[in-house]
Formats: sequence, structure tokens, C-alpha cells
Amino acid sequence: MEYKVQGNVAIVRMQKGEEVISSLLALIDKLDIKSGRVSGIGATDNVTIGVFNANTKEYTKNCVREDMEILSLSGNLSRMNGKPYAHIHGSFASLDRVYGGHVNEIYISATAELIIDIFDIIVEREFDKETGLNLIKL
Repeated sequence: MEYKVQGNVAIVRMQKGEEVISSLLALIDKLDIKSGRVSGIGATDNVTIGVFNANTKEYTKNCVREDMEILSLSGNLSRMNGKPYAHIHGSFASLDRVYGGHVNEIYISATAELIIDIFDIIVEREFDKETGLNLIKL
């Protein structure tokens, strides 16, 4: 991963073989990001996405292993129990299919270009028993 930071913006380029979520968590920690917004594009051949079932409070996961364009990565960065937390959704397209959902893991097959807007406000998350999700505390 390579990155540049100017003011409250970080431009990130991820390289072939890197896993996006774990790399983002490491960067949040390294740059001491309190909260932020992330968006990106790129290419992948290995992504695990999920869709949340509000009744069972569980994610159904789908591992997709084929060449795809990352049409969009969009999400937010926060902290949970003081540790970095990345909540990212994505859409991905092969030549004949489109996939989307909550991103659990995504490995870069060529490159990814991300933009992080860094906010100077502490945003924490906590587990909510009613929804079964880690919600932002405001």
C-alpha cells in the first residue's frame, strides 16, 4: 500500500495481493484516524461479501472468485472499544454479473485506488442487542 495525506484527505493505492479491509484497519491505526469516509475503485478476483438478515441477525456470506471490476467501495471508518473499525460496502462486476453487499474481505488482483476523507471527530461503535449490529454511538 502506498498513500499520501494532505490536510484531511488520504489518497491510497493498494497493490496486487493486498487485502483491503485489514490494510485499511492498519492505516486507521497508523494515522490515528478517529473517523472518516472511504470510497474507491479497482480490480479484484477474490471477494467475500455478505447480506444481513434482520430476522436471524446473521450475515449470509458469498465468496466470489472471478475477475471483476470494483465498481464502488463505499463506507466509513470509526473505532470500537478504541480499536480501528471499517464498515465497507461494495459492488463488483464481471462481464455478465454484478455482485454487492457488505465487504468482509477483498483481495486486489491489479490495483485499487481509495480516497479517505478524515474527520476530526471521535466516532465509536457498540454492539446493539436489538439489531445484532455494531452501531455508531452518537
